[in-house]
Amino acid sequence: MPAYLTDSVFAQLKSVAPHIRLLEPVAMPGFAYYKPRNRYKADSIIKWLSKNTRTGFVTIGLTTKDMSTTNGNIADWGVMGLGYESGNACVASAYRLNRNKLISELFKVAIHELGHTQGLPHCANKTCFMRDAEGHNSTGEETGFCSRCKKLMMEKGFRFEN
Repeated sequence: MPAYLTDSVFAQLKSVAPHIRLLEPVAMPGFAYYKPRNRYKADSIIKWLSKNTRTGFVTIGLTTKDMSTTNGNIADWGVMGLGYESGNACVASAYRLNRNKLISELFKVAIHELGHTQGLPHCANKTCFMRDAEGHNSTGEETGFCSRCKKLMMEKGFRFEN
């Protein structure tokens, strides 16, 4: 992960989550690698991050590697990110994002996955950060959290400009 990308996404996240800290980079866990498709299993990464996250904290893993997860009958569904509702870890990847909009799109994926860790499900509002990507990159349509999702995030201690 290039430092400029990590630093930029960190700065944007810090503006809404002031207590956030940037940790030292770590190597991807080898056991998460899925050789048949040359990608990493996002759920395995989350389990590993979760195991290494202190109580009361949330870890967001950022990567440039391709990732996938199981989606219904599809064992290897490519994803931009993954987070579980009310979890303590999530992961976001720059791999499937538009290179010309990399910083803004990676932030949107990261804040979406962070929203899941805070208990937010997918949102029906197509401009909300919490919308379901439905198999494609929809970050270009997202403008922020809708009022409902924003309220829930604020109840969790996040702050947003009016």
